[in-house]
Amino acid sequence: MAELILFYDGACPLCVREIGHLTRLDEQGRIQCEDIQKDDFEMRWPQVDPQEASSILLGHYHGQVIKGLDVTHRAWSLVGRGWLTAPLRWPVVRPVADRVYLWFARHRYTISGVLTGRRRCDSCASGKCDIPRR
Repeated sequence: MAELILFYDGACPLCVREIGHLTRLDEQGRIQCEDIQKDDFEMRWPQVDPQEASSILLGHYHGQVIKGLDVTHRAWSLVGRGWLTAPLRWPVVRPVADRVYLWFARHRYTISGVLTGRRRCDSCASGKCDIPRR
């Protein structure tokens, strides 16, 4: 059973790439990734508000709801790469990082468009992702 359930936006090319990378590194199956864009999401996860999950990354970790960069840091820690995200949780950096993250989350489709050439991936939302995984 997974330690972390991570709720991500499967229509966001950047999100899909990060989840793909995490999944490849998660050799022990410690993370369960759930796409909030799937047709059956609300039926399978009625306790998760899709609007909230669309505005901030949500996760369930040992019965607790965690949000934003706390989810990111926990996920990368579970695959042995927490040192990459640890500075984002340092007391002096955390408030700024959290504000930047919220800005990023609001503008993720535009940022995806600039960085990947795709603002939104409808095929990912339908379960047929055509973004190449490295």
